[in-house]
Amino acid sequence: MIEEGSRSNKIMVEKRQLFMEMRAQNFDVIRLSTYRTACKLRFVQKRCNLHLVDVWNMIEAFRDNGLSTLDHSAEINVSRLETILSSIFYQLNKRLPTTHQINVEQSIGLLLNFMVATYDSEGHGKLTVFSMKSMLATMCGGKIVDKLRYIFSQISDSSGTMVFAKFDQFLREVLKLPTAVFEGPSFGYTEHSVRTCFPQQKKILLNTFLDVMMADPPPQCLVWLPLMHRLANVENVFHPVECSYCRSESMMGFRYRCQQCHGYQLCQNCFWRGHASGPHSNQHQMKEHSSWKSPAKKLSHAISKSLGCVPMGEPPHPVVPEAADRPQDPVHPLSMSDTVLLTAGPPTPTGSTLESPSRLDEEHRLIARYAARLAAEASNSTSPPADLSFNFDANKQQRQLIAELENKNREILQEIQRLRLEHEQASQPTPEKAQQNPTLLAELRLLRHRKDELEKRMSALQESRRELMVQLEGLMRLLKAQSGGSPHSSPSHSASCTMPMPIRSTSAGSTPTHTPQDCLAGVGDDVLDAFSQGVPRNLRNDLLVAADSITNTMSSLVKELHSGNETAKHL
Repeated sequence: MIEEGSRSNKIMVEKRQLFMEMRAQNFDVIRLSTYRTACKLRFVQKRCNLHLVDVWNMIEAFRDNGLSTLDHSAEINVSRLETILSSIFYQLNKRLPTTHQINVEQSIGLLLNFMVATYDSEGHGKLTVFSMKSMLATMCGGKIVDKLRYIFSQISDSSGTMVFAKFDQFLREVLKLPTAVFEGPSFGYTEHSVRTCFPQQKKILLNTFLDVMMADPPPQCLVWLPLMHRLANVENVFHPVECSYCRSESMMGFRYRCQQCHGYQLCQNCFWRGHASGPHSNQHQMKEHSSWKSPAKKLSHAISKSLGCVPMGEPPHPVVPEAADRPQDPVHPLSMSDTVLLTAGPPTPTGSTLESPSRLDEEHRLIARYAARLAAEASNSTSPPADLSFNFDANKQQRQLIAELENKNREILQEIQRLRLEHEQASQPTPEKAQQNPTLLAELRLLRHRKDELEKRMSALQESRRELMVQLEGLMRLLKAQSGGSPHSSPSHSASCTMPMPIRSTSAGSTPTHTPQDCLAGVGDDVLDAFSQGVPRNLRNDLLVAADSITNTMSSLVKELHSGNETAKHL
């Protein structure tokens, strides 16, 4: 009895300590209830060192303490709750460097008293498992999308559909947090809270749940939750801008810019407190900024955005495949490895990039994609452009295409060099063994003969590469001539640039020959037909033919190398 009485007195003292420290921060002068609530809960989070515990560490702590096997309505007493909090903070200290160790006992005491004051207002000395999970998963550190995915796993059924009754229970528990910091009138639970989040009764899967919770704006009853995460992200953000009210030469945290008063900007303290000066009024619309961009960066971003280089309309969270909407078993919540498997794609195959047929197919698809883009631009170049920005964008894409093809050229050169080195290493003769075994000597002669054939094939491959580059240069000259011509010129006139005429290629195993007029020999019949009339028939097919030529030659060469290596191993 004496021990229980001393523990109760300690709880009351530490409870008063936390709230007295929070009142000393003078958060109540913040005029907007959303910012006021988020600031108070962020203070509690940091004071209890919950911001140092990632959501995945919290989930592992639930599992290690056997909470995953308990029903949500099961009750745990204060002693067990203290044990769970002890394991969380002692494990945290093991992960932190010695120079950043926390006071574990103080953190346990402050958090324990806050949870008891929030969820055991009647003094029963017990909390439900769901109350504890909801509070700790909401107030810990980590990304909001990871928290929401874990919460969804706790309020959905086995088919991956949200259960409205469980979501209602979650709102009951999580909205006790604003009430605990005296913001209940603004964000307390009501019977209509569920309908304000999901007005229409329908099937709610994970992606829909994330869309609603992370929308802009989010549901009114939970608008403080994403703001609390944004506060954590901007605490150390510096803005080299003068506040128009307090005249501070720099800002930390959020920055607010008036949409009506030109150049009028406020720091977060002045905006939160409703300060205004000059013609500015608190009724004006303000835009919140969480980062600083120099004028040069703003101009660059605006140009990139106008040219279509900046992606538009990206979702606020990674879209989970429908198959992944099925949550983890409630008794086995998500772990870090579960999330990696859930969000990662199929594993990348290992091994030699040259020896894998998928690598060759990948290169083929890459060139085909470039060729499709090139063909689309060539077909559109005959029509008048809509505006100057479109022409500039098309020219920019053409320059990018040239750079990508040059990179592919360098890759081909490097792989040719690597093949040569591997072949030379594999075909090193062994004179000692040859002198002892006449059969081995004959096999070595055969191997030398095959080496000569491979060298000829290598020369043919290099020549084909040069011919491909000549063809690509000719195509680019044709494109430049088309883009540089008058918008009203006819297609035949814009395609009248000088282009060397190809002849039919020789056999695949021999080295092509040339004439002074032939710069594109060895590229194939389709390319010959495409350029025989002086007008490009289909640039996409032309490049695909060139890609097929290189791919087939490389495949044949790799097979020859394999057979040469196997012979060398037997020797």
